[in-house]
Amino acid sequence: MGKPTGFLEYQRRADRFVPEEERIQNFDEFYVPVSEEERRRQGARCMNCGVPLCQSGMKLHGMVTGCPLHNLIPEYNDSIYRGNYDHALARLLKTNNFPEFTGRVCPALCEKACINGEYGEPVTCHDNERFLIENGFTRGYMKPRIPAVRSGKSVAVIGAGPSGLAAADQLNHRGHSVTVFEREEEIGGLLMYGIPNMKLDKSVITRRRKLMEEEGVTFRTGVNIGVDVKAEELMKEFDAVVLCCGAKEPRKLAVEGFDSAKGVYFAVDFLTRATKHVLHPEKKDPEFVSAKGKNVVIVGGGDTGNDCIGTVIRQGCRSVTALEMMPEPPVERTPDNPWPEWPKTKKTDYGHQEAIYKFGHDPRVFETTVKQLITGKKGELTAIETVKVRFENRKMVEIEGTEKTLKCDLLLVAAGFTGCQKYTAEAFGTVLSPRGTVQTEADHYRTAVDRVFTAGDMHRGQSLVVWAIHEGRCAAREVDEYLMGYSNESE
Repeated sequence: MGKPTGFLEYQRRADRFVPEEERIQNFDEFYVPVSEEERRRQGARCMNCGVPLCQSGMKLHGMVTGCPLHNLIPEYNDSIYRGNYDHALARLLKTNNFPEFTGRVCPALCEKACINGEYGEPVTCHDNERFLIENGFTRGYMKPRIPAVRSGKSVAVIGAGPSGLAAADQLNHRGHSVTVFEREEEIGGLLMYGIPNMKLDKSVITRRRKLMEEEGVTFRTGVNIGVDVKAEELMKEFDAVVLCCGAKEPRKLAVEGFDSAKGVYFAVDFLTRATKHVLHPEKKDPEFVSAKGKNVVIVGGGDTGNDCIGTVIRQGCRSVTALEMMPEPPVERTPDNPWPEWPKTKKTDYGHQEAIYKFGHDPRVFETTVKQLITGKKGELTAIETVKVRFENRKMVEIEGTEKTLKCDLLLVAAGFTGCQKYTAEAFGTVLSPRGTVQTEADHYRTAVDRVFTAGDMHRGQSLVVWAIHEGRCAAREVDEYLMGYSNESE
């Protein structure tokens, strides 16, 4: 523990965002880090608890609190306070392959379990993490670690999202020859195309790709396994295959005309096209959709819905409304939701803040869903009818007499996913669960098909980036044990 009184002497100082009036003018990353001196103070606030719940990753009342990767948070905070940044980074990288991703997009489960947050403000673990990895790249700590000995075994990883990248990184450092197949032209999965550039600059992903390639990982992009390449070919060429294709089957709205109305899009499809346009504005993409001058309605209140809000504002929308089926959460913890449980409180994220600045009010409308789509003569969306809802015995019930009509030229559906797209899983002969995930034994990653493993959202279901990395690491350990008879890789 660097400074026993640090949590008493120093107040929490999180990284700032670029002011709303500036950041909505572009898609640049909007983080403004505190000074190095202040960062060391923030490290000093860590109490090095006897039982550090920040790194517990435990489930309480059905929700996880603390880091699923079990990052050694008190250790790296102590080293930050002392200015030993290289050692701090080494401790962080021991459990987390990609702090540059989690340090930007993770909702900081660690901070929700920080004991300083029981009565005050938690330690800035999330910002400290991003500082360490960025400082590491700047100061040259992040050098290629090329395995001294190769095992002679080869592994194909299908899907270059966070779980696939984590599995590939672990297996490569163990000495196996790893090839990652990705159907898109760039690696990253939802990191690349599902998360807007202002939240995760795509150069961060290409920087990591370059490092992994220098360490020996091969990437084959633009290759759709199960379509361009048969599963049988990969099974002949590689000693093991890891399926990490994500949970990309979007959930539809149960309203008439959903599939035919013009102006209705799934949120991830919209965000993918928006990001591709930001990265390559010179390319004329016929599928690109702009919200400029449109009245936008977003269905879904999670991170994807928030990212849609930030994106349509930057594109110049006329208005934006976000519909959420659930009741409005409380601002503070309630007595039945004590620390260190995950706080079931209202979160006003960057997109909501930008909408408040731009339009003068919070865009969210709670306990509301879409009842009807209203279209013009050519099938183009012109408005929607909404209705208030409540939940009775876990079933959503509409409240009669609460219908309202909203102008809407663009409807974005961010209602989650129903599982993986089946064709790759079926190509390898794996069995899907009723949730649309690839089945394995509980807490394991090996499928019923010999030499075929799975990880990430394809195995777990729709989840967080930090869980995807955890899954990739765990799957890599099982693959390594299968190939070598034992493993010295940590999960």
